Amino acid sequence: MAATLIAAKRESTYFSTVPKRAGASYGVAGMEECTSCERRTDAFFCKLSPKAAQSLVEIRRTSSYPAGAILFMEGEQARGVYIVCEGRVKLLTTNSDGKTLIFKIAKPGEILGLNATLSGTAHEITAEALQPARLAYIGREDFLKFIRENGDACLHVAQHLGRDCHSAYEVIRSIGLSNSVEEKLARFLVEWSAEAPVANGVLRVKLALTHEEIAQLIGCSRESVSRSFSDFKRKRLVEVNGSTLLVTNKSALEHMAAM
Repeated sequence: MAATLIAAKRESTYFSTVPKRAGASYGVAGMEECTSCERRTDAFFCKLSPKAAQSLVEIRRTSSYPAGAILFMEGEQARGVYIVCEGRVKLLTTNSDGKTLIFKIAKPGEILGLNATLSGTAHEITAEALQPARLAYIGREDFLKFIRENGDACLHVAQHLGRDCHSAYEVIRSIGLSNSVEEKLARFLVEWSAEAPVANGVLRVKLALTHEEIAQLIGCSRESVSRSFSDFKRKRLVEVNGSTLLVTNKSALEHMAAM
């Protein structure tokens, strides 16, 4: 039933999931070589050796996708992996009642569909572009050959799987052991703003998520998230201006997250 619900959504947005033609974009920058990309991070393939990076360039296919594009669905046989070059992608699952849980928001440098591609099984989750995104796709056979021939890439694969496992543990711990919605929301906001720049004691970060999506991330209702945000604003812990989140009392928010 869950797969049916997601399939219906995918069918309704089919035309928006088709990658943009070469030379065009959905508000994201054009393709760059991996070795010269200005958005390189410390994650996964961004730290490959020059030889492995060049091999990657030769087998990847980079495309732009609009917000809402579904890259793959849970229950669908894995055909390859996606590397997030720009934008963010949410990884989610839906039950038979239509309730959605977002496991994480993937950022540039992360790889999607890794476990299912390696094991040759169906995807356990659905990947949907949260915002206009650019991703590199590598077919399964090419990817398996690539990691067999490049030892550093194989090591990065193992490290990435370990991080995915740790991330899943954190989701379970947060949802299962947190005592209140306020604690869950505070923990989410602390983690989301961890790398945000500080100006005059205030953290400023982009928060392009709806209250519904935040609720799906922390395992509660949208109404509870809205009430908690109102309470945080009243206590002057945070401010929200459009899609910009201002954390005005980081220490108080961290204390609440650790309760």
